[in-house]
Amino acid sequence: MQELNIALVTIGGLTLALSLVAGLMRNKVYFLSEPMASVLLGIVIGPFGLGLVSLSHWGDPFTIMEQFARLTVGLAVMAAALRLPQRYLRTHARSMAAVLVPGMISMWLVSGGLVYLFLGVPLWIALLIGAIITPTDPVLAGTIVTGTTAEQYIPESIRNLLTGESGANDGLAYPLVFLPILVLQHPPQRAITDWLVSTLLWEVGAAVLVGAAIGAAAGWIEREFHEHELLEETSLLSVTVALTFAVLGGVKLLGSDGILAAFVAGLLFNQFADATDEADEQKVQETVLRLFTFPIFVFFGIALPVDQWVSLGWAGVALAAGILLLRRLPMTVIFRRTVRPIDGDHDSLFAGWFGPIGIAALFYATVAHRILGNEIIWGAASLVIASSVLVHGITATPFTKLYGHAIDRVQTQSSDGSDQSSAFSEG
Repeated sequence: MQELNIALVTIGGLTLALSLVAGLMRNKVYFLSEPMASVLLGIVIGPFGLGLVSLSHWGDPFTIMEQFARLTVGLAVMAAALRLPQRYLRTHARSMAAVLVPGMISMWLVSGGLVYLFLGVPLWIALLIGAIITPTDPVLAGTIVTGTTAEQYIPESIRNLLTGESGANDGLAYPLVFLPILVLQHPPQRAITDWLVSTLLWEVGAAVLVGAAIGAAAGWIEREFHEHELLEETSLLSVTVALTFAVLGGVKLLGSDGILAAFVAGLLFNQFADATDEADEQKVQETVLRLFTFPIFVFFGIALPVDQWVSLGWAGVALAAGILLLRRLPMTVIFRRTVRPIDGDHDSLFAGWFGPIGIAALFYATVAHRILGNEIIWGAASLVIASSVLVHGITATPFTKLYGHAIDRVQTQSSDGSDQSSAFSEG
């Protein structure tokens, strides 16, 4: 109970402080983001700092982080679905298909190849680590594409693209993660069969169908009850949070992918629910998400495997740098002609850089560690996650403003060129 009270004081105090100064941090303080502050607090109160809190005293640290990360990612993908315009995936099907299929596969193979090159681990272990760090994190991405700074400097089309991708590819990373796990557990023929039948058809396919059915039903009921004035405001504001938890738990009991189901449920709920209530529901979802985001980053800071990082040496540093530079940037440059919201070099560079790695990767890393018990998986994945939290946190605000100013200059030059051309033709 003593450690629990210490955790409540520190995490509660951090959440209070960051909530009060969130606008200042996003607009003025470039060197410290909210996730970075949470990780630093975890380091300070954890075994490598003051030693006030140890997750091992509460139970298995990986189980604690896995379950808390699952809830956090579930809330994040639901929030991402609510932020998207209605029917966004349908109207941008070609762009999202390019990002989510060949785009994800290319990020997986590049990441796995870098792990194999720098760490010298077996191929399927490298591909597993590569799959873990493939998805764009909806929690970190949400801190980049939301808020006053994002609305001022990032075009809505790019914000929606990053939101849609980060929401969808967390669940779609599931089959990429479980293919190497099954190959490492079973003979090749059985592994491929299990992956095709159990993972793709059931765990992914059923997640889409169940999530869609629950989300559509909840949205339709909410709209009908609201129109007939049968829904109280306090009940309305808890709908999407309750929907997230119900889908995560129910679909998991069915043995399917709860994170993907939560995102699909959010999309269908957003489509069927009363549009006038969406803003309030989104605010509540974002608020509850913050209450989960800070603790999981604190837990991550407490559990950092610094000894394993040191044992990796310069290979670990090279791996983290290579992942951040090569995992995503080449993909956005190659697929820029297919992804309609990306228009020009500035868009492709911004969208390519801000594909942060965070809680979704933490979730898959703890799952893989629980199943296989291989320490190199946790060591390498946690190093890349911490690097992304640090680097993307530092660069988020300044790069966002640079990007916004660059877009303004391009638009101004285009406008001036059009005016001159018009004057010349009139003359």
